[in-house]
Amino acid sequence: MKRQDLCISFALLSLLAVPAHSQDIYRCDVDGRVTYSNVPTKNCRKIILDPVNLAPAAKPAPKASTQAPTPGSFPKVDDQTQKSRDTDRRRILEGELAAEQASAEQAKRDLAEQEATVLPSERVQGGAISGGKVQERIQPYKDKVALHQRNIDAIKKEIGNLR
Repeated sequence: MKRQDLCISFALLSLLAVPAHSQDIYRCDVDGRVTYSNVPTKNCRKIILDPVNLAPAAKPAPKASTQAPTPGSFPKVDDQTQKSRDTDRRRILEGELAAEQASAEQAKRDLAEQEATVLPSERVQGGAISGGKVQERIQPYKDKVALHQRNIDAIKKEIGNLR
């Protein structure tokens, strides 16, 4: 971009940034040079610009509640029945937690066993161990341990959410 074009662009942007009151802007062509001004001279044409809206944006309407009220015909459960259901749910979740913890411990033992084992195909020339091959072989065991840990965390969170 030429320096002259850059100056013209800057001048135009500067004129557009002035406060919006009814001031006219003129594009003047003098000896092949284009300039912009708020004072009309010979060889100037008035530029018609769209009005600038300076009004603040309207505030968004408040959001309606995302929960619909419970209909009157919705079946009600007495407190004793609900407590019984909550107790059953807690018992089931605690059973799942115990099973998941046992599975996680087994997965950790399997991982430790695989990490301690080096297969002949994982040795490279000279007897060194190829770390890439070992990592590739034990990655599924690491993934299994991580999966069980995520499940344990999710079950604990669910138990924590109970009343």
